[in-house]
Amino acid sequence: MTRMPLASLTTARVGGPASRYLEAETEDELIIAIRAADEAREPLLIIGGGSNLLISDEGFDGAVIRIATRGLQINRTGGGQAVLRAEAGQPWDELVAYTLAEGYSGLEALSGIPGLAGATPVQNVGAYGADVSQSIRLVRAWDRTERTVVEFSNAALEFGYRDSLLKRSTVNGSPRYVVLSVEFVLTEGHTSAPVRYAELARALGVGIGESADAVDVRREVLRLRAGKGMVLDASDPDTYSTGSFFTNPIVDAETADRLPEDAPRYPVEEPGRVKLSAAWLISHAGFRKGFGLAPEDGTGGRASLSTKHTLAVTNRGTASAGDLLAVARAVADGVEKSFGIRLHPEPVLVNCSL
Repeated sequence: MTRMPLASLTTARVGGPASRYLEAETEDELIIAIRAADEAREPLLIIGGGSNLLISDEGFDGAVIRIATRGLQINRTGGGQAVLRAEAGQPWDELVAYTLAEGYSGLEALSGIPGLAGATPVQNVGAYGADVSQSIRLVRAWDRTERTVVEFSNAALEFGYRDSLLKRSTVNGSPRYVVLSVEFVLTEGHTSAPVRYAELARALGVGIGESADAVDVRREVLRLRAGKGMVLDASDPDTYSTGSFFTNPIVDAETADRLPEDAPRYPVEEPGRVKLSAAWLISHAGFRKGFGLAPEDGTGGRASLSTKHTLAVTNRGTASAGDLLAVARAVADGVEKSFGIRLHPEPVLVNCSL
């Protein structure tokens, strides 16, 4: 292991050094490295694609293990379906493109999302009306408490909105379960899963709930994401972020009823609860695209909301983690002052807080 700055491993391009750093290219290497850190009682940080992490400027005083395992395998199961097994370190968008090239659909609406396959079940990654809970069959993981490999069915993962059992289970503040591989159920052919997101349906010229060609869905999703700075692009500072910084808040019906009638509301499975739009709350609290703090307030324009939409807090090139947090904190405070609703961060905050 070697000491290494962590900013280069995250899409926000911020973060101080790790005390010790290792890349694990095989499942055995990954398990051995985790066991060694746990047996030495070292703090442990697992990094995949770094797209959902905001690491403090002080870095991480412990062992950092980057998952670099790769591999994809499709097995037909009959009935027009197949199971794709992906190693945890497989880049996610490469995985989606591979399924379409092999003639299978089901993941196309999740195109363009940065990060690795192993991170998707933890956060129940989703976009454009889809999330991985709709496709995941099985997750294999290393249980740091029992020191053994375990398997979780879809139901056992207890998926929720940007949530899962994996996310909620921790050991001394870090994940109890480290994902080793994930299996997804796919459908043979190029007919997409039903399109559930209005903006995507309009772009495809179909109704909500209808299907389209899966390749067309991927193309339009990538186009829409690029237009919002949500596809990584080294030449575009709007993509130097953790993606959406805030989750859409889920509140009780009474809280939702206090908002203006035009505030978007979405149903959730939990009775008496309503999901709101974080983007609507941010913009109607007075924060516009590109909002940043004045130089005298600390960030000096080094960090701002994306110039394309209001959900991402972006590094304009020389920002620190503190700069990004200052902008996010100003937005969260402003929304709370305007509507009495506190926004919560979607990325994992390492050695820092909002």
